Amino acid sequence: MSDINVLVVEDLTPIRQALQLLLDGSPGYACAGAYGDVESVLADKVVAAPDVVLLDIGLPGMSGLQALGPLCKRWPRTEFLMLTVNEDAAQVFEALCAGATGYLLKSTPPAALLDSIRDVHEGGAPMAASIARKVVHAFRKPALTADELTAREQDVLDRLIEGKSNKQIAEELFISLNTVATHIKQIYQKLHVRSRAEVVARATKRWA
Repeated sequence: MSDINVLVVEDLTPIRQALQLLLDGSPGYACAGAYGDVESVLADKVVAAPDVVLLDIGLPGMSGLQALGPLCKRWPRTEFLMLTVNEDAAQVFEALCAGATGYLLKSTPPAALLDSIRDVHEGGAPMAASIARKVVHAFRKPALTADELTAREQDVLDRLIEGKSNKQIAEELFISLNTVATHIKQIYQKLHVRSRAEVVARATKRWA
């Protein structure tokens, strides 16, 4: 299995260097580049499309939120993980709507960060637990949608919002992957969304 190539955009040199060392020193991962600002990334025409980008929000010059548009356009198949100290609801919502797949805090332990990178690479949508709890709570509010979710669909939905992969959901609920896929399809139809990111974005909008 090839390494997951991760590009880091972080303005604080100690954190940027620590992330680079973590990625290059962990089997299955590789740092595709480490930059202190978005402008340097956009100016580098040589760097290949990474699998995942760890993107700080509070950057000098163009912010991480402002950068999502041009970076997603440049690398449409790349997954973007916001890495920040900020749990502000409005910023979470803006990041998800702009193309981010996950939202992690800088306090995330190294092992958990690596797990989240692999998870997003494999189709998950990792999110810091404190943020995920707020999103789950928002979806438990009444009048979510005109179409009622079944109890099992709600179980699956809660885990989708928490960033769990289909395999993790199947294992936790003791159901098959095909059954998970069927529930997700029904959830998408009832919530009028087309992706995991839209599910989380809709939930985030409710408590922003």
